[in-house]
Amino acid sequence: MLGAGDSFHLVPRALALCTTGLENYTVPLGLGKWITSVTMTVFYVLLYYVWRQRYQIKGQGSLTAAVYVLAGLRIALCMMPQNRWLSAKAPFSWGIYRNLPFVLLGLLVVALFYRSAKEHGDRAFRWMWLTIVLSFGFYIPVVLWADVIPLIGMLMIPKTCAYVWTVLIGYSAMKQECR
Repeated sequence: MLGAGDSFHLVPRALALCTTGLENYTVPLGLGKWITSVTMTVFYVLLYYVWRQRYQIKGQGSLTAAVYVLAGLRIALCMMPQNRWLSAKAPFSWGIYRNLPFVLLGLLVVALFYRSAKEHGDRAFRWMWLTIVLSFGFYIPVVLWADVIPLIGMLMIPKTCAYVWTVLIGYSAMKQECR
């Protein structure tokens, strides 16, 4: 899911930068950013459930509600026409608005994995929190400055690599535990 979502953003950006330029790929880039925004949000909800499953978390209704409220708010903000996703002049302010609940969701998931891996001495998931921090470290500059310095958009590639590391951590742990 995440790879497909990111490809909607990365493929048009790579094509644009290698051909006629970003200005000729406004609609595919905007659509890609929109799709990526939603799939990244869903990914963090899934990570929350990985955390619950991994550490056998029961209850925590208010925490689950917070995850859904932040994800729902993010997706609702992404769906607002004020984002002008398909426009060359998308408003900077809406990039900030729609990413505030996303950053809070990411911080919540970072804190949960960091604390739980440490408390349980979980070597397999000890770096999960770092993969999320790195992904945001590469993503936030894109949100803030890609419109001014288009090459910053290339930071979406290492962001995707951080996500691959996230998935590999989960896959490796699952493979090891199924032996």
